[in-house]
Amino acid sequence: MSGPDATSAPARSPFLDALERPGPLRAVELRPPGADLGPAASVEAWIDLERGLRRLLSEGRFVLFTDDAVGDPEEESLRVITHGLGADIDLSQVVPFLTCKHSLEYCELFVRRARAHGLGGVTVTGGDRTVGPPRCLPRSRDLRSRLVEHSRPGLPLGAWVNPYRDAARQVELLLSERHNADYWLTQVVSHHDMAPVDRFLAEADRQGLQTPGLFGIFHYRSARPSTLERLARFLPVPVEGLTREFAAGATPAQVCARTLEALARRGIDKVYVSNLDVGAAARVLGEVEAEVEPSPDAEAGARMEAEAGARVQTDAGVES
Repeated sequence: MSGPDATSAPARSPFLDALERPGPLRAVELRPPGADLGPAASVEAWIDLERGLRRLLSEGRFVLFTDDAVGDPEEESLRVITHGLGADIDLSQVVPFLTCKHSLEYCELFVRRARAHGLGGVTVTGGDRTVGPPRCLPRSRDLRSRLVEHSRPGLPLGAWVNPYRDAARQVELLLSERHNADYWLTQVVSHHDMAPVDRFLAEADRQGLQTPGLFGIFHYRSARPSTLERLARFLPVPVEGLTREFAAGATPAQVCARTLEALARRGIDKVYVSNLDVGAAARVLGEVEAEVEPSPDAEAGARMEAEAGARVQTDAGVES
């Protein structure tokens, strides 16, 4: 934790280590199968999930799992992860969300179960107040404090950050020892509006924020007005920009890659990508990455590495 009076170091995990290590990290946010699926659809969804998740984990991807995203009832992420994959899978690359919209007893048990199964962390968020059951505590920091004080979670706990809100306040919260955040994830951002990102980065630099985190990116599949209108109820959607891009012939992978590029130009190389179909997530993310143009710094670094390698080979040849 980065709070000035934090009483203990954060619990370690491969996820937290990857966040703190230099170099790119591109995680995937997935949704568990819907809780209201019929028998046949449920079986198919579970098969797709197992195959897709196994492939992502085999590629070294970190996977974030939602908790009743946008108010839609979902199968519990821990049940999906532990029952669907079996004991042969290393779950330290899996990081589920946990909202305050459960009982305190459930939240404390959820974190203990996550620790027992070796998960990489738990991202604690408040949850949408406008849908579903009420929160057990007013804010996510209240729940994290409760978990730290009563459950001794033994794994990293994350917080939710919204760059579209007051940047100074968002950073102040992350720096507070009462926030109990070992890492953070942001609301999804877009290359069509990078001003919130710039404000957050400026405040993080001004206030000396050291806590690591991931910026969110939404994988838009089209600019269909009805879809964008629904999404806009839950997240900031650059409707006009997306409409122009898709009308000009851009593919979903290209649109997503442009946000990756915009973040990379600001020195941000740790992100998670949302709205990927679980069965095709690994393939689609690969398509997005193939569309990313290397930044000038990355190209310069690659040239330096190549030149260094050539010098090593030359020196080895002279010595032999």
